[in-house]
Amino acid sequence: MRFALIEQASNRLALLIVVLFVPLWTTLAFTVVASAPLRFRIRPVGRTVVMDGNILLQIDGALQALSLVIAFMMFVATARSARFDQRLVRGGYPRSCLALAKCTALLLVAAVVAAYTTAWMYLFWHPEQPLVLAAGMFTGALVYGGIGIVLAAVVRSELAGMFLAIMISSIDLVLQNPLINPDADSLVVRFLPAYAAVQTSVAAAGLQVVPASCLLLGAGWAMGMATLGMAAFATLTRTHHPRTGARPASAGVEHVAPTP
Repeated sequence: MRFALIEQASNRLALLIVVLFVPLWTTLAFTVVASAPLRFRIRPVGRTVVMDGNILLQIDGALQALSLVIAFMMFVATARSARFDQRLVRGGYPRSCLALAKCTALLLVAAVVAAYTTAWMYLFWHPEQPLVLAAGMFTGALVYGGIGIVLAAVVRSELAGMFLAIMISSIDLVLQNPLINPDADSLVVRFLPAYAAVQTSVAAAGLQVVPASCLLLGAGWAMGMATLGMAAFATLTRTHHPRTGARPASAGVEHVAPTP
């Protein structure tokens, strides 16, 4: 667990993105975008809220920044520690303990970054349910943290991992932004990874109703991605054993071919 957290803390680029990019993007989204009211359909509770466009875009932008940085942090940490984890597994260290440490690190990092992002947005406007808003941010972070672990098993380059994380989160959250996509309440968006996080966050911003079904859906997405991530981690740490039928030569004995 300690090594997993040290690995996260050593990623200076990700920490710089958290400290600078998250507040910069959320601030620009709130101050630059017009405050014209927009309608947003919250399907789990069957209600439509009318909210300022800059608030909606700030929520969407905060989730995008959050998902991007958590995915990148988990991708880099998993990819960089792959060889070390392989050595531990070969030495007999339980793979389940390593996986549990990574999951716990993901939970802690996602909770800290989600709380930081929610606190920054609270400086501009006061949501109806701040804790539920933080829960929505936390859900999105968990889902994309699992995606980052999965990407570590697919690609090795940090640049490629960052690019894929940007593309996935951009497609996911742009389609759910009513300022960009007028059909943001389409049935198709319910199958996107961040759907539960967006619905929960917007509901927390403008309603007093807790979207329990969204929280459950987000937990399901998080558990599903964590399962895929642990399967990817098992792939990264698998060991290759010699063929059982091979018979190695004895140490110190020289085998000489018979003279014809």
